[in-house]
Amino acid sequence: MIKLKKWMMNPCEECTHVLSDETGEAVIVDCGAYYPNERRHLQEYIEKEQLRPVRLLLTHAHHDHVYGNDLINERFGLLPEVHEADKELMNIQLRERIDEIYKDYPYPLPMPEHYLTDDEIICFGNHELRVIHTPGHTPGSVFFYCEVEGIAFSGDTLFYKSIGRSDLPGGNCEELIASLKYITELLPPETVIYPGHGKKTTIGYEKANNPCLNV
Repeated sequence: MIKLKKWMMNPCEECTHVLSDETGEAVIVDCGAYYPNERRHLQEYIEKEQLRPVRLLLTHAHHDHVYGNDLINERFGLLPEVHEADKELMNIQLRERIDEIYKDYPYPLPMPEHYLTDDEIICFGNHELRVIHTPGHTPGSVFFYCEVEGIAFSGDTLFYKSIGRSDLPGGNCEELIASLKYITELLPPETVIYPGHGKKTTIGYEKANNPCLNV
């Protein structure tokens, strides 16, 4: 059974998730730890639970989802992994965007060596996550879906009673609408969704109540 720990991180209140199971292996999804206390609490949790992080995953390559990547790289030797369609965003536009926001950004930005592909399987412990490409918020936005546990991590594509923006660099409204239609038809209605911001929801609830999905 997966154990899930969630934090609200950084000025954007981004959701950072750590998933682990009975083996002690763990994956970190969207490590947005920016403030020193956030970074300390994340590391203390991993150490207290005696976890062994094996993958550092990004639902997409926006600045608020990567602030803690250097910590995970330094402490556990992991590099971030993002979908290949976000390669330019990760390697070029991310640095430019952070320089716009911060006069003196205090952390390094480790870059991926491996880029994810659609339907790729992420293994940790006794569990698997399936990469589902859902472009629109960014070209390489993805869901991470664990069928056995009935959970998925939607990044900034699908929120509780809302959806992600498509007016940011790399966004595409038509692609986002197509991705939302695809994912809400693909995943069972009882699938629990953990978004990149805000509280959890389910596919079924969003299909019935999300005004952005019923237009």
